[in-house]
Amino acid sequence: MPAIMIQGTGSNVGKSLLVAGLCRAAKLRGLSVAPFKPQNMSNNAAVTIDGGEIGRAQALQARASGLDPHTDMNPVLLKPESETGSQVVVQGHRIATVKAHDYAALKPSLMAPVLDSFHRLSTAHELVIVEGAGSPSEVNLRTNDIANMGFSRASDTPVILVGDIDRGGVIAQIVGTKAVLDPTDSDMIAGFIINKFRGDVSLFEEGYRLIETLTSWRGFGTLPFFADSFRLPSEDALDIPRINGTGATRIAVPVLSRIANFDDIDPLAQEPGVSLTMVHAGEPIPQADLIIIPGSKSTRADLAYLRTQGWDIDIAAHIRRGGYVLGICGGYQMLGQTIDDPEGIEGPAGRTQGLGHINVTTTMTGNKRLTRTQALHMQSGLTIDGYEIHIGRTTGPDCTRPFATIGTTPDGAISANGHIMGSYLHGMFASDQFRAAFLASLGAASSTLSYDKKIEETLDALAAHIEGHLDLTGILALAR
Repeated sequence: MPAIMIQGTGSNVGKSLLVAGLCRAAKLRGLSVAPFKPQNMSNNAAVTIDGGEIGRAQALQARASGLDPHTDMNPVLLKPESETGSQVVVQGHRIATVKAHDYAALKPSLMAPVLDSFHRLSTAHELVIVEGAGSPSEVNLRTNDIANMGFSRASDTPVILVGDIDRGGVIAQIVGTKAVLDPTDSDMIAGFIINKFRGDVSLFEEGYRLIETLTSWRGFGTLPFFADSFRLPSEDALDIPRINGTGATRIAVPVLSRIANFDDIDPLAQEPGVSLTMVHAGEPIPQADLIIIPGSKSTRADLAYLRTQGWDIDIAAHIRRGGYVLGICGGYQMLGQTIDDPEGIEGPAGRTQGLGHINVTTTMTGNKRLTRTQALHMQSGLTIDGYEIHIGRTTGPDCTRPFATIGTTPDGAISANGHIMGSYLHGMFASDQFRAAFLASLGAASSTLSYDKKIEETLDALAAHIEGHLDLTGILALAR
């Protein structure tokens, strides 16, 4: 079962991007390769070819490998619904919602499906590149671990530890990890990588050798910061720059507390004619041509959060000025009259008044819709390739003016004046012709951006970046 595992000294050290680049580099070397992450925590999910959901980062890694995303690539996905509780998705489908302190009791039952998925991938491919979660130095979470060393030892997969020099203290990151690990866990680590280096790499040579001496681990290289990483879909909303571009068409996106599937806006951020602002807590929504209310893992809770920030007032003023609003999934639900959750599926049972800008109502139901979708945009007559991942059924008079149709089924709703739009379609702006037509309706200049082509070019550049700076042959030789 040839596999290697990339673990990090902490969260957000660049593991996901590195695994994507390693997958593309292995593919370009002629290997059949697949990504794998035993456990992920993210509300940014992708719909898989087998009708489930996995973390968006694993979907990008699958693309880098030349594969369709599959639930085996991320068998355990935790989707936070509150500060202390998460929905637990196993092999693509929700099994429970648990509080953080109860998850430890659930973990022993999860190693079996994790290994089951891993063995299927290992059987089907020449190489599996595994991504850890968080850090193995979180030894307080080691009991029944499935995300890092627990998985490594259960599957006999060697580990490369990644440290992030950009945040400082990388020597302590790596040497400190060695210091706190159980010796048997430490023996699974074959080497380390220094990630996100900026400047003259020769200045770190002494530090690099010091890490080798203090840990007895082999160094596989120092990887300079990859400047084009912004061109690839992000898994963490905090990774998206606050302001993207300087174009004349202004788009504002309020960053909800439980924002989900925010990569919907990635293609817009790369449009030369667009200036896109991510609006964070404590900031007013600036004047814009379009406000996009994104998806949410907990719609009613995020609607309360939106009101706490005063964004409901900003949105109402924007509409009075004649501005456009697009709500996607949870954002669509918020734009309606009411949101009912009689069974308490997303939180405490109850009803919440919506923003009231389109005449629809939403009722949460236990059935989650997970499907890849091709739709027809009503205004432009253009095809949209996207996906649906939501609970809830939305109905009302404005649904007679749908945003799109999926076969003969209408999707979404539009206000009578056409300025307020809602849709359940995620990923719509990755469709180049539709995106250009939609932006043109806002007065934006026409664009020739091919979003999919740009992602492929960036993945190839990332692979070349890794080939040029890391001992890729040595890394691949670790697989056993």
